[in-house]
Amino acid sequence: MRLLHTSDWHLGQTLHQFERSHEHVAFLAWLLDTLEAEAVDALLIAGDVFDNANPSSQSQTQLYRFLTEARRRVPWLNIVIIAGNHDSPGRLEAPLPFLALLDAHVVGQTVRTAGEVDLVRLLVPLKGRGGEVEAWCMAMPFLRPADVPRVEGAEDAYLAGIELLHRQVLDVALARRQPGQALVAMGHCHMTGGEVSVESERRIVVGGAEALSASLFDPAIAYVALGHLHLAQCIGMDPTRRYCGSPLPLSFSEIHYPHQVVLVDLDGESVAGVRDVRVPRAVDLLRVPARPASVDEALAALEALALALALALPDGPEAGWPYLQVRVRLDQPEPGLRARVEAALAGKPVRLARIETTYARGADETAAPALSVDELEALGPADFFQRLYAHRFGDAPPAELMGAFNELLASPASPAGAAPDA
Repeated sequence: MRLLHTSDWHLGQTLHQFERSHEHVAFLAWLLDTLEAEAVDALLIAGDVFDNANPSSQSQTQLYRFLTEARRRVPWLNIVIIAGNHDSPGRLEAPLPFLALLDAHVVGQTVRTAGEVDLVRLLVPLKGRGGEVEAWCMAMPFLRPADVPRVEGAEDAYLAGIELLHRQVLDVALARRQPGQALVAMGHCHMTGGEVSVESERRIVVGGAEALSASLFDPAIAYVALGHLHLAQCIGMDPTRRYCGSPLPLSFSEIHYPHQVVLVDLDGESVAGVRDVRVPRAVDLLRVPARPASVDEALAALEALALALALALPDGPEAGWPYLQVRVRLDQPEPGLRARVEAALAGKPVRLARIETTYARGADETAAPALSVDELEALGPADFFQRLYAHRFGDAPPAELMGAFNELLASPASPAGAAPDA
C-alpha cells in the first residue's frame, strides 16, 4: 500500500488580519493532483483540520468538497481523519454517515460503551484495490482527560490513561491482523524532543505534562503518522515515527519550514520506503529587513522590496500578494511608524501583516527591583508611565513627552486619579 500522511491544515486560519482561503484552495488542488499522480491508497489526515472549534461554512465546504473530489479521482482511496486540539470532535464527526459513503473514517473522540472505551472504533481497516484488508490503522485523536481509561493509583492519571489506551488498542489490532498486514498509528500530540513553533501552536499541557514518550508506540507498528507540530521532523531519528508538518506556514516564524506531505510505501508488515514531497507555496511570507534594523534602514529596505515586487508582480491578484512583516529596532517611541511604513508600500503588491518592534535596550538591561504591595499602591499614573518607559527604552522619558502625558492626565476626559486609556 501507499499512504499519504498530512496534518495541520488549519482551514479557516487568518494570518493577522488576512484570511487564507486562496492558499488552502491552492493546497487542496495540489493535493488532489498528488493523490492521483502518486496512485495513493490511503490518505491519513492527522488532526487540526480546522483552525478552530467553530469553523466557517466556507471552511467546512472546502473540506467536504475536497473529500468528495478525492474519492472521485482515486476511487479506491481509504481516508482516515482524526481530530486535533483545534478541532471540535463532535463537529468533525457529525457528517459520519455521509462520509462513510466515501469510505472516509473520522475519529474525533473516544466513545464509551457500558463505561469502557470502545476500542474497535479506534481501529480502521485499510483495504487494497481488490477490497482485501492490507493494513490496520490505529486512529487516535487528540486525547482529553475524559477520553482515556481511568488508572487507579497512578501518579499522573492522564498520562497513565493515554499509555493504557494505546496498549489496549494495540492488543486489539494484533489480535485482528493477519500475517502480512501492517500496523499504522495516527496521533495528534506533542512527543518528547519535538520542535515547537511558538507563534502558532497551542501548548498541550494536561496532567502536568507537555510531551509524551516515543516509547508510546510499540515496535510492532510499522509507521506512526503524527500531527500537531508544524515543523516536519522525525522522532528519535526514526523516519517511521514522524510529524509531516503543516502544508502552509502558519506564522512568520515558520517561513523557512520545509512544508510537505509524506508518502509511505508498505511492503507487507514493514515500511519499504518514505518520501517527502514539498508543497508549493502559493503566497510568500517576507520578513524585511532580515534582522531588526533602525527606522531609516528598514524604510530603505522596504523601498527596495517594493520596487522588486512591482517588477515581479505587476498585475497579480491581491490574494497572491506576499505577506510582509517589517522588523524595526527602536531606541525611542515612533508614533508615526506605521504611517511611514504604509507610505513606503503604497500601491505596491504586498500586504502589510505586522510591524515587529524591538528595542535597543531591552528589559533585561533595565530591570527594576521588585516592589512591595505597599510601594505599588503608592504609585500614581505618572509613576507607572515613567517606569514603563524606562523598562522599554532604558532611560527616563523626555521632558516634552512627560509634559504631554501630564496634560492628558489632567484633561477633563480623564477622571481624577485614573490613568488615561491612551
